[in-house]
Amino acid sequence: MAIVSLPKLREMIEEIRQRHNLPESAVQEAIREALLKGYERYRRALTMERNQFHDEYFKNFDVELDVEEEGFRILCTKKIVEEVTNEDHNISLKEVQEVADEAQIGDEVVLDVTPGQKEFGRMAAIQTKQVLLQKLRDQQRKIIQEEFQELEGTVLNARVVRFERQDVIVMVSSAYGQPEVEAELPKREQLPNDNYRANASFKVFLKNVREGSQRGPQLVVSRAAAGLVVYLFANEVPEIEEEVVRIVAVAREANPSSRYVGSRTKIAVDTLERDVDPVGACIGARGSRIQAVVNELRGEKIDVIRWSPDPSTYIANSLSPARIDQVLLINPDERQALVLVANDQLSLAIGKEGQNVRLAARLTGWKIDIKDIATYKTEQDSPDKTAAEVEN
Repeated sequence: MAIVSLPKLREMIEEIRQRHNLPESAVQEAIREALLKGYERYRRALTMERNQFHDEYFKNFDVELDVEEEGFRILCTKKIVEEVTNEDHNISLKEVQEVADEAQIGDEVVLDVTPGQKEFGRMAAIQTKQVLLQKLRDQQRKIIQEEFQELEGTVLNARVVRFERQDVIVMVSSAYGQPEVEAELPKREQLPNDNYRANASFKVFLKNVREGSQRGPQLVVSRAAAGLVVYLFANEVPEIEEEVVRIVAVAREANPSSRYVGSRTKIAVDTLERDVDPVGACIGARGSRIQAVVNELRGEKIDVIRWSPDPSTYIANSLSPARIDQVLLINPDERQALVLVANDQLSLAIGKEGQNVRLAARLTGWKIDIKDIATYKTEQDSPDKTAAEVEN
């Protein structure tokens, strides 16, 4: 069989493998695809009827690399027919039976159609170079997608490498010792108190893996996702890791629209163990556990509250640190509640620009209205007084 020489093929494969952090099989596949594309261009250049080569035309062609002999062959799979209508896809039964008596119509044979070294070698080298670079990028994207698709929703270590407008480009790795890959940390997923200087390192939540991304990083990571808080608590609190304490719900406002409101998270926890305090377990001795989480999130305020199956109790807990006098379930079907507090607790319950009650509503899934209890009682008494005056 003919072979077109590729000098130093083994060295080229190893160099590309190391430079692009790809397995050898992926490099060889990229080279085969690039050479096949070069062959396609070579064939198109030989004929003026270029339109005859549509996208599907070369599907029955393949490239065989010979690393030992440092070369390659072009192979073509042809179907045996009675009368040949396309020489690139068909071969006559009579021609095949000259070397294989048992051949029948409908069978397929693989033939070496490699052009000569002189006519194809130099052209192949020139035309496949740019195609090879693109194929290597495609292989990298494919490997990243396969490797990181299963890691969506997990936390990775990140290192800042550069900036693109307001976005931060970081390097992340799937496991210790694995090559780093680029990921995008968009502006909306950043924390206001983070210092994104070059080589700064921190933990990020892998939000999604873009499919078929042609430009820029395929991975989108977040510092603002609620999943990052869950991971950090699970990492600091053994009771969560051991499933003695469970995180029931998380509501987070990590990147508030107002500059006057800081980042804040509410997290509801519970346990089935009578002698375990789930809130205390998350806070730790002298606040050591929650402080570790707060430090990683650059001072973000975190409220750990006890979950309860009773909506009134759960809603009251969710408005921490405010003291709640009473919770009225106005419309349980539509999950609407009215919370009554003392006047000096009203602003604390609502929070700066409504953040506390907004997070409580997200955490519990209830629509929450808050009123001063004295004002509410006055409103409730007024109709009674009016009715008494009418009777008199």
